[in-house]
Amino acid sequence: MDIENHPFPPYLPAQATVMMSGSFPPPAEKRSMLFHYPNYQNDMWRIYGLIYYHDAAHFEVAGEKRFDAARIRHFLEEHGIAICPSVRRAVREKGNASDAHLRVIETLDLPAVVQQLPQLRHIFTTGGKATDILLGFVPDGKRALKTGESLEFRLHDRLLSLTRLPSSSRAYPLKLEQKAAAYRAYFHTIGLL
Repeated sequence: MDIENHPFPPYLPAQATVMMSGSFPPPAEKRSMLFHYPNYQNDMWRIYGLIYYHDAAHFEVAGEKRFDAARIRHFLEEHGIAICPSVRRAVREKGNASDAHLRVIETLDLPAVVQQLPQLRHIFTTGGKATDILLGFVPDGKRALKTGESLEFRLHDRLLSLTRLPSSSRAYPLKLEQKAAAYRAYFHTIGLL
């Protein structure tokens, strides 16, 4: 089986106060752009569109089945939101993006990422695999973190919060509006809204 490197580098705006962490993108043929959450069927950028612009299609390219990576990068920079996948290298055991069939070879180096983001205070995950990996950096982080739950931990003498939010995958059985409501509530809590 082929070991794949994550195709997109972390996106780390210097002033980021919050970081989003998922696991691994779909295979190349399922990507609509060359940036994080590239699958047109994935709802991540629709969630952000609903929350910030009241328009699920805000980050889509009109008339095309793809997202506008430049518009997304500008938005993330403006709002101080970083993206750092939890998985750097992996094997797709079934050739797809399912966390259940992803064998992790190398994870992110969370301490190194945190050092690059001096204002970072909040991290949220977008699925079970990412949550489990990040819990590995939390002292006594062996307990499960259910969707909607948070915990606080120290890293480099900095107090950070870790929250698990609903997956943006269409496979996750929650309507788009319900996912957006969960993200909206979280962003409000941490001061992004």
